[in-house]
Amino acid sequence: MSKDKKMALAAAEERRITTGEVRFEKREGQEAGGTISGYAAMFNRETQIGSGPWGFIEVIEPGAFEDVLQDDVRALFNHDPNMVLARTKAGTLKLSSDNTGLRYEYETPNVSYAKDLEENIRLGNVSQSSFAFVVGEERWVWNEEDPSKDKRIISKFKSLRDVSPVTY
Repeated sequence: MSKDKKMALAAAEERRITTGEVRFEKREGQEAGGTISGYAAMFNRETQIGSGPWGFIEVIEPGAFEDVLQDDVRALFNHDPNMVLARTKAGTLKLSSDNTGLRYEYETPNVSYAKDLEENIRLGNVSQSSFAFVVGEERWVWNEEDPSKDKRIISKFKSLRDVSPVTY
């Protein structure tokens, strides 16, 4: 992928998967269901995006989410808009940014697919998170010898669309 094409990514909606843990927790006083929490993105972690000449390394800087934490963000299963789990505008999804990354948390809603997902998270069958976004500010460090080692450093996001527990 050329430098121009790599730089054009910032205009498109993208998704990233995090191998950070997604947790199920039953809290005192919760009658039904439990709380799901996880990290949709991690700071200062080099992630290889793609492979070969079009691949690149990506790093998200601390503070990159500060301008989008108030966006109307959904929690979806596998980014599927038919499987809404929570939403910031409804007050059912909590987002925060800490030293580790972008954290999300919601209580399992009383719908069948959410209960099934909760059980799969509890069992460890679903253990990753992802987020959909549009980049606001980025800079590139080019590696002329090996374009797959070009580095994209994201300092600000333009929008945050969703956070998602994901199968893959």
